[in-house]
Amino acid sequence: MASRNQGSAPRALVVEDIKIDCVILMHMLHKLNCEATAVENGKEAVDLFIEGKTFDIIFLHKDMPIMSGPEAVVKIRAMGATAVKIVGVSADFGGREAFMQAGADVFVPKPVKPETL
Repeated sequence: MASRNQGSAPRALVVEDIKIDCVILMHMLHKLNCEATAVENGKEAVDLFIEGKTFDIIFLHKDMPIMSGPEAVVKIRAMGATAVKIVGVSADFGGREAFMQAGADVFVPKPVKPETL
């Protein structure tokens, strides 16, 4: 997590429109002492970067309303956010390919397991 300040908690962004999946992932991140923020779609994630917010890692769900995870990856990378680790998350068969083509660093199939983090 290259953008992390020495001694500070890692900053994570969870981009997930399924409430229970968001709650579970946020809980796992808090147990790992991450400072976690959640939004419901890719546009909200992109807007945070436009506002100048920074994160060490982003977990993006693939299929969301307004803007999908892979679309958000493309836009975030186009803004020059290269230090942030982007993790695509999906139960969808084509999820891995979509995220990797968009510029994500890693793909994790749903359900996300604590040992994966």
